[in-house]
Amino acid sequence: MRALVILPTYNELGNLGPLVDSIIEQGEMFDVLIIDDGSPDGTGLLADHLKTVYPNRVEVIHRQGKLGLATAYLTGFRFGLNKGYDYMFEMDADFSHNPRYLPQFIETMLREKADVVLGSRYVQGGGVTRWPWYRKVISRGGSLYAGLVLGVNVKDLTGGFKCFSRRVLESINLETIESTGYGFQIEMTYRALKAGFKVVEMPIIFEERREGKSKMSPGIFMEALWMVGKLRIQSGLEGEHHPAGERLR
Repeated sequence: MRALVILPTYNELGNLGPLVDSIIEQGEMFDVLIIDDGSPDGTGLLADHLKTVYPNRVEVIHRQGKLGLATAYLTGFRFGLNKGYDYMFEMDADFSHNPRYLPQFIETMLREKADVVLGSRYVQGGGVTRWPWYRKVISRGGSLYAGLVLGVNVKDLTGGFKCFSRRVLESINLETIESTGYGFQIEMTYRALKAGFKVVEMPIIFEERREGKSKMSPGIFMEALWMVGKLRIQSGLEGEHHPAGERLR
């Protein structure tokens, strides 16, 4: 089995090196794809250096300017499909997602016969560290709102640490994904559920980034809320049934 960890980066110079080291340490099945959006702090140069340090384990794609989180992951998915990877991970490059969970994702995928495994902050055993109360309210409230509107039993729809099996990404038409920001996380999970795939939540502890500033903004949050409504309307027009998600307790 081969797994590709996709890392979109923008100004992550202080985090990227130790993060890639830690991912590689999790086992030979985990390769890394860094997609850098022209970081002015030199992150792209460091990515190229890491490719020489870990030949055949680290690949780099350079893009001109900030083209968005969603397009970075879609680029990574296409790369992984073309290279024959069995599993593909979404993962932040700021250490908020701990690489030690990577083998647990694969174990959960195999044990539960899952198609998608979500790293969940809001199931038993999950949580967040060093967040102010208002950020907790926004995050938890956004997930609850999305779940209610879309009618799915997934506790953490907005989380960005997740693993997709190859067959899910082959089945979802990636060219039709519309979200550009954090709504992308909701849309990908919702589309997997609508297609009948098994989605399982695995508890993780989300850790506040070690260095740099959060890229969350009011605009990104509002785009996610707008996308939830649009997905619900589209689902109603299509009249398709979709199963509820499953979660580990």
